[in-house]
Amino acid sequence: MKLGIVGLPNIGKSTLFNAITQAGAESANYPFCTIEPNVGVVAVPDDRLNRLEKIYDSEKVIPAAIEFYDIAGLVKGASKGEGLGNKFLSHIREVSAILHVVRCFEDSNVIHVDGKINPASDIETINLELVFSDLEVVEKRILKARKLAKSDKSLLPELELLKKLKDALENGKPVYTLNLDEAELEIIKNFSLLSNKPVIYVANVSEEDIADDGKSNKYVQQLREHAKVEDAIVVVISAKIEAEISELVDEEKELFLDELGLQESGLDQLIKASYSLLGLISFLTAGPKETRAWTLKKGLKAPQAAGKIHTDFERGFIRAEIVAYDDINDCGTYAVAKEKGLVRLEGKDYIVKDGDVILFRFNV
Repeated sequence: MKLGIVGLPNIGKSTLFNAITQAGAESANYPFCTIEPNVGVVAVPDDRLNRLEKIYDSEKVIPAAIEFYDIAGLVKGASKGEGLGNKFLSHIREVSAILHVVRCFEDSNVIHVDGKINPASDIETINLELVFSDLEVVEKRILKARKLAKSDKSLLPELELLKKLKDALENGKPVYTLNLDEAELEIIKNFSLLSNKPVIYVANVSEEDIADDGKSNKYVQQLREHAKVEDAIVVVISAKIEAEISELVDEEKELFLDELGLQESGLDQLIKASYSLLGLISFLTAGPKETRAWTLKKGLKAPQAAGKIHTDFERGFIRAEIVAYDDINDCGTYAVAKEKGLVRLEGKDYIVKDGDVILFRFNV
């Protein structure tokens, strides 16, 4: 999973990126400090892996991973190249979803690129640049489809859809607002349209506003009102606190979160929100060599899960031996779970569930 962190300059993107990835991206109080996207790989926290490691006496544990891309701050005119904008926009095409960081803190020492804090205006600036960039892509595709459709009538549905997209984009509407059906989404899936990327809004607040989840912060409330219209997720984070958390070991981390009255870190919240947004689950494999988590789209079947491990597993799939994590955790061993009839044999039509511990049988 690849997540792109975007937003205006000087709103805490790189500070947040540094904190959650510990990748050491440069962070400075001036626009365009980031030019190439910084990339950091983060292990997905999953306590189930530690328990399975003990049950199976595994040599190593491999968690699922997320790639975070810190994409340079966008400004008005980015789609036309302002502030090296075209270069930055192209980086967004690589990601699965966008984490749109919005400044919700006041600090006279940190310059706001527009001179004032206004979440709705900041969001509009970014969204319009994505829309303008998509409009350029769609207009080029219309010219191409028009020529080809003269000899290939099968392209007419694509041409009609492109015209529909053009009308929406010219009126400033992002593609995601069009509620396209499955056939239409299939047509545009390789277009890499920026304004069709799913979004999580990240409210970056001061340390004082994190304890009540930003409820007393007027900017967070404005952001939540905006997100409600889009049916979007809002995660409230203090990039400064995340930076402090990143320096602590696990035990210290828990104590620090307790002192702040927090149940979990901002990183944990972002990961959960991203899995929910993209409809992802984790299934698990375990044995003496390794215990491992694998990310899978919700609703996929056992052979497709096997294919995540190796294409041969999917091609030669025979069956899957499955025990739910909660069951094996309660039983303490695989043997006890099997004695109690909690290990199931499932075939090609089985839909994998989050927390399934799976042993695949295959023949190629």
